Amino acid sequence: MAPDRSDAAAPSRASAAASAGAPVVRRARGAGALSAAGRPSATRVRAPRRAAGQASLREHNLSLTLQHVLDAHAPLSRADIASATGLARATVSGLVDQLIEAQLVVELEPLASQRAGRPAVPLAPARGTVAALGMEVNVDYVGVRALDLAGRVLTERVELGDLRGSRPEAVLDRLAQMAGRVAANLSADGVRVAGTALALPGLVDRVTGPLRVAPNLGWRDVDVVAHLTTHPVLAGFPPRLANEANLAARAEAHARRSAGRPSFVYVSGEVGIGGAIVLDGEIFLGRHGWSGELGHTVLDPFGPGRGTLEEYAGLDALVRGAGLESGAPLADLVAAADAGDRAALDSLRRGGTALGVALANVVNVVDVGLVVLGGTFGQIYPHVRDAVAEQLDRCVIFGGWSPVELSEARAGEYPAMTGGALAVLRAVAADPIGWSGTGQDTLARAGG
Repeated sequence: MAPDRSDAAAPSRASAAASAGAPVVRRARGAGALSAAGRPSATRVRAPRRAAGQASLREHNLSLTLQHVLDAHAPLSRADIASATGLARATVSGLVDQLIEAQLVVELEPLASQRAGRPAVPLAPARGTVAALGMEVNVDYVGVRALDLAGRVLTERVELGDLRGSRPEAVLDRLAQMAGRVAANLSADGVRVAGTALALPGLVDRVTGPLRVAPNLGWRDVDVVAHLTTHPVLAGFPPRLANEANLAARAEAHARRSAGRPSFVYVSGEVGIGGAIVLDGEIFLGRHGWSGELGHTVLDPFGPGRGTLEEYAGLDALVRGAGLESGAPLADLVAAADAGDRAALDSLRRGGTALGVALANVVNVVDVGLVVLGGTFGQIYPHVRDAVAEQLDRCVIFGGWSPVELSEARAGEYPAMTGGALAVLRAVAADPIGWSGTGQDTLARAGG
């Protein structure tokens, strides 16, 4: 399908932040197979792993079959699915045929076999038939990204700008207009929209829905869904809300799925600092969905200010410590550090040390063996890696027996938008029978 029409290459986050308010429109690009990620409004959704044997549970088995195709990091055959689920091969064949007819799964070219008999026919998620919109409001940008079942970015729009102290209504109207344009382009290309999800940099109540507080935006008690659904497009596709770090961590878990269902602590660095705990491939959200506010971890209750991690390692703190102009983009800090500027290097080391101490406290509590640095910390990873690792080695009590691994994030730019789209696409995997039809009736079911 055709993405938003633009031949201009999109600048990176680091270099583009200096041009506030400038829209960024990107062409589609390829990605790996898509896993059906969990709903942001659920604590932990355990995907079914074994088939039920009763014929009355055909819908369950259809969902199970589709989930295996979507979760695979390499194409599966019908025999592979039968072996993994315990379903009879004839049953799997019938289910796969139904998924192909619904344009959720496609057959690839048969694989050459050294054994007698028919060659295996690999199965893969369909491209450009169904898409989900992952949206995000952050401190320095708003954006919309459309992913299809195969994990490809079909189209996206990102608009940069300083949103601190902004009016929620104005920003949400702007986001809704962007989403409307993206959805219209998808519809014109015959792509069915599965729904929308919105990442926000603050406390999102997973039970009742409102954004409780986004400190770096200056927003408090905003009924985001009620406002967005006054717009025609989003009225049919009310967004699921989630904290941006949790959705970014979901995208990271997807990117690491080839090694199984990973467990790790994820750090999402921006102006603020978010975090998420991933256990066996699922996000631990906590009772309200408020877990992961790593930036508000108190490191020094007796120091100036509130003594939180953000005051030592947030982007503003790093820029200020480097002696750069307030509000300078990350690109300036990175350039200074790459050039060997002593003030920039010292600021990054102090920030990395503070981050390492905070992360060691988290690891001591949750007992995981991997820490992943994303967002701004992914972009300055070479300059903070040693300082973070040093504190993990020093402060994690079990490190002598089981050292903690430190890794740069793999999910790419704007992972929260990707994670939001993945969360929506799980609903398709959970109810593929609802997608066996075509046209407006199917579209209406998806939006409901």
